[in-house]
Amino acid sequence: MQLKRVVVTGLGAITPLGNTIAETWERMINGVSGAGPITQFDASKFKTRFACEVKGFDVSRYMDRKESRRLDRFTHFALVSADEAVIDSGIDLENENKDRIGVIFASGIGGIFTFQEEVRAYNEALGPKFNPFFIPKMIVDIAAGHISMKYEFRGPNFATVSACASSTNAISDACNYIRLGKANIILTGGAEAAVAIVGIGGFNAMNALSTRNESPETASRPFCLSRDGFVLGEGGACLVLEEMEHALARGAKIYAEIAGTGLSADAYHLTASHPNGLGAKLVMLNALDDAAMRPEEIDYINVHGTSTPVGDISEVKAIKDVFGEHAYRLNISATKSMTGHLLGAAGAVEAAVSILAIQHNIIPPTINFTEGDEDPEIDYKLNFTFNKAQQREVNAVLSNTFGFGGHNASVIVKKFVV
Repeated sequence: MQLKRVVVTGLGAITPLGNTIAETWERMINGVSGAGPITQFDASKFKTRFACEVKGFDVSRYMDRKESRRLDRFTHFALVSADEAVIDSGIDLENENKDRIGVIFASGIGGIFTFQEEVRAYNEALGPKFNPFFIPKMIVDIAAGHISMKYEFRGPNFATVSACASSTNAISDACNYIRLGKANIILTGGAEAAVAIVGIGGFNAMNALSTRNESPETASRPFCLSRDGFVLGEGGACLVLEEMEHALARGAKIYAEIAGTGLSADAYHLTASHPNGLGAKLVMLNALDDAAMRPEEIDYINVHGTSTPVGDISEVKAIKDVFGEHAYRLNISATKSMTGHLLGAAGAVEAAVSILAIQHNIIPPTINFTEGDEDPEIDYKLNFTFNKAQQREVNAVLSNTFGFGGHNASVIVKKFVV
């Protein structure tokens, strides 16, 4: 069977750097940090009192009050990013066969804020009085459901959950459904809104978050010796994936091609990546194999790069194992240094900015590195694109996401050529 080719025809995002994909990209290439003190609740008693929150978001600009109250914040982000992507794609919704358009949309946690508030209300009421929208607001798949209902898309519709690899997993599944001829178009991506009492408290209990409260904007510092954990972020991103011939037939703008995807498991630890990067190495090799590409054809890696003590080292080891001498000719950057870690939405945001790197031939930076903060276990002969964006020709990008439970997912996007 000849597999179909899959292209990207629409992008949308709402992130700690901006309420659109354009705002996000502009601030990213200028090295802006999205971190700041938490505003959504009183975090004064927590070890971590800052996060990368979405700023200036007024849900009433996108939906009426009644509708918004029936949705968790993560679904707000999903719908907003999907709407931007649909408009950007130029899809003629009146004339498309909606049986052939699907939605595969991820979240690592889903409606954690809704869960928190319902339990708190129960405790305060001292009795079982629950909102009838509690379960429909909370469940992870509901974002995909709401997107499909809004546009009446009747194709494949589900969510993927693999912690921080969730939305890259979603992109992989969406790509494969189109490759196999099961859909013409699939909206895919992820959304997360875990900047909540239980989110910060839970990750603090694991010692996973940075506690650099005195300087939130410099807290996410991948590949620095002084890194002390990730910075929690929120938001969402959506990519419109489309079968190539279908896109060409309707005269669509094509951003890039999905060349290949890879999945693997560390099979090692509940939360820590394998110290030698074995799962990370395997997932990158799997993506290259799926794309039928050689390591030397990759120009840029958007790394998982969360600013954790073990994770950053293991990913660097894996990159050197996979790419050999070519590793020193690559650009590498950790955009989480600016957005924070959007958990299940991270992969979608990073895939979108990887595509824009191809479009603009610009590598976004890894911010917050300072001289004298080198980790002796990291090879600084590699080009981590520290502190300032770099211009270069970008034909192919590999984007990595790794999740708790040892879930690894990678996607390769490349410049589209008919």
